[in-house]
Amino acid sequence: MSEYQNQESLAQLLGERGSLALAVARHTKGTLLFDEIEKAHPRILDVFLQILDAARITTTSGETLDLSPFTVVFTSNIASSDILDLQHSTSATLERHVLTRAQQQMRPELYARINEKLVFHKLTYDVLLQIAQQLLNHELAFLANQGRYVRPTEGVLPFLVRRGFHSRLGARPMRDAVEKAIGDAVAHNILTGGNGSGLLDVDETGGNLRVMA
Repeated sequence: MSEYQNQESLAQLLGERGSLALAVARHTKGTLLFDEIEKAHPRILDVFLQILDAARITTTSGETLDLSPFTVVFTSNIASSDILDLQHSTSATLERHVLTRAQQQMRPELYARINEKLVFHKLTYDVLLQIAQQLLNHELAFLANQGRYVRPTEGVLPFLVRRGFHSRLGARPMRDAVEKAIGDAVAHNILTGGNGSGLLDVDETGGNLRVMA
């Protein structure tokens, strides 16, 4: 919903050629997905109050759209920044936490109109670890082709996840974070007399990675 952050964008939603009118014109039923609902302007959220209550809305041209055959789905990044802090919690605990945060941050009348609240943890800690592992393997293979052999300790992956995860961008910064952290560690090792090979570990004092012979 980042395209609906100002009141003027209401026409994009309810105009004669707006997204809702086009969806109803093209399909007799289906799912209407609105991504990152928390980014929408309050005036846009007023529209959803009517949609969720009456299952119909009037466009700016005066046409009334019947949305009863459609399922309305919202996604949100609310509480996504808490995933790492709750990485060892159960799925039930995560769900309770996310729904509590959603209830706190969303307008009460909107939250109350959402009949079924499901939590999909697209970027759970395990998934983030898998992403970081793939990127780490790629970097290790790249270094091996250069004759530099680096063996990561168990603490490296969690470090890379912390560096690569962003509360708003998700895992998109992960690749750059992995490349920089490992590249800096190897470069520092070479500059201090090493050959770029050795044990890759977390330097807790400096908040970075280091390669040790």
